Amino acid sequence: MMKRTLILVGVIELVSVSASARITKDGYVNQWNEVAVQQMHEYGIPASITLAQGILESASGNSQLAMKGNNHFGIKCHGWDGDKMYMDDDQKGECFRVYDSAQESYVDHSKFLRKYDRYAFLFELEQTNYKAWAKGLKKAGYATSHTYADALIQLIEDLNLSQYDGKGVELGPAPQIIASSSSVQQSNTHSVQLQADNQVKFVVAKKGDTFYKIAREFGLTLWQLRRYNDFDDQKDVLEEGDRIYVQAKKSFRFFAPKRTEMVPESMTVNEFSQLFGVTVGMLLRMNDEIEDGGDRLQKGAKVTLR
Repeated sequence: MMKRTLILVGVIELVSVSASARITKDGYVNQWNEVAVQQMHEYGIPASITLAQGILESASGNSQLAMKGNNHFGIKCHGWDGDKMYMDDDQKGECFRVYDSAQESYVDHSKFLRKYDRYAFLFELEQTNYKAWAKGLKKAGYATSHTYADALIQLIEDLNLSQYDGKGVELGPAPQIIASSSSVQQSNTHSVQLQADNQVKFVVAKKGDTFYKIAREFGLTLWQLRRYNDFDDQKDVLEEGDRIYVQAKKSFRFFAPKRTEMVPESMTVNEFSQLFGVTVGMLLRMNDEIEDGGDRLQKGAKVTLR
């Protein structure tokens, strides 16, 4: 269960730094906006929402929990085997997770929202609709404060956090594509295709292709191209025939309700995610038996997509 007492605007009782050393809201955003954008591409949570929650729940990174435990979202110890720290919250002496880095806290926060069914409807919303996300979090019971949604929205608008919701999502100059899952049109050296299920754009790597070459052709950064694709972390070289997505994979709202797919041949979860145009994070959320992108799926196994 997420920590609640630090989410009220102005509540900074657990701050131990002096006023002159305090991190400002703008300073917090400057420090963590790139991480929030990364989490948005990986898990589908608007960067503006993540940043606003971080500001509220960690007092802009000044709370004891954030400074001593690298815990920016007040995540408690339930099922946690790592280091812990104890603080008063809803009850006296409650247990909170301690992370090796604050970035781990961001990742754990994303996994938290992806894990529980009560938040599933949020991922049907547009990533740019921060108001609906804020109100949805309150509706799902994320926070007990009656003003939680309003506080998030006010922060997002006061700090212009919505600018990060589109960061790294729009493609640069790209060819016009005929709206058909089987149609292609030539663009420089690569033919752009649409994944049949969710209409996400991809190209097929040719001999001699590199990540840099494809990123440059489609007006992307290497970071964007990596985020759009779920390759193994050790993959440094493209192989002929690799499917390369040149835009972010879409949420499950683009699939038909309740869908499973049979694994056509033995492959890793990463490879399966590339084949069907979904993120590894989504597959892990929908299939409890899968624990990691490197897990191998056996031919004929059924994987839930929604």
